[in-house]
Amino acid sequence: MSTRLYIGNLSYGVTSSDLEQMMSPHGAVVSAEVIMDRTTGQSKGFGFVEMGSDEEAQAAIDALNGQDHDGRALRVNEAKPREPRGGGGGGGYDR
Repeated sequence: MSTRLYIGNLSYGVTSSDLEQMMSPHGAVVSAEVIMDRTTGQSKGFGFVEMGSDEEAQAAIDALNGQDHDGRALRVNEAKPREPRGGGGGGGYDR
C-alpha cells in the first residue's frame, strides 16, 4: 500500500521533478507534485509525494524532516486526508 506525504517549506523554485528526485533515494516514488497557484503559476511552497510503501514513506520522513534544502528546513510528514469542500457559493438573492 502506498503512503501520501506532505512536503512543506519548499523553495519556490522546486519543481515536481526536483521533488521526485529528492524523495527517490528513500524508496519508490509513485507520484510527486508541487502545488502551483492557479492565478500566477508560481509554486505555493509545498507538495505531495506518494511513496510505494509505508516503510519507504517513513524512511523519507526520518531522513528529510527538518533537513535544510535551499536554505529552508523541510517539513515532511504523512498527508492528512483531504477534507470535503463546501458546495458552490450561493448567489445571495431570492427570486
